[in-house]
Amino acid sequence: MTLILVVVHIIVCIALIMIVLLQTGKGADIGAAFGGGSSQTLFGSTGASTFLSKATTFAAVLFMMTSLALGYISGHQGGSSIMMEQPPVRTTEETPAATETQPAAPATEETTQSESE
Repeated sequence: MTLILVVVHIIVCIALIMIVLLQTGKGADIGAAFGGGSSQTLFGSTGASTFLSKATTFAAVLFMMTSLALGYISGHQGGSSIMMEQPPVRTTEETPAATETQPAAPATEETTQSESE
């Protein structure tokens, strides 16, 4: 589900970028009034602005919906967290004090002489 939503989100992002780049600026309509040639476009002189504005609105709504859905899914995932884990409980058999033995005392001259006698 998440993978499909991410793929749709990326496609909508690319489409939104392309639609915005296809739109003309506000100053381009003045050039068409003086014979600039932009009135001979594929959508006509005013058809492009209404079609592209509707396409922009549609792509923006889809972008917002996929963004909210991805945010909701990532916020409600049941993943593990370090903060949520309980520390391991040690029993008396596992404690370091119970398992350690006293180290042997180093041999000194007095102990070696008394052992040899």
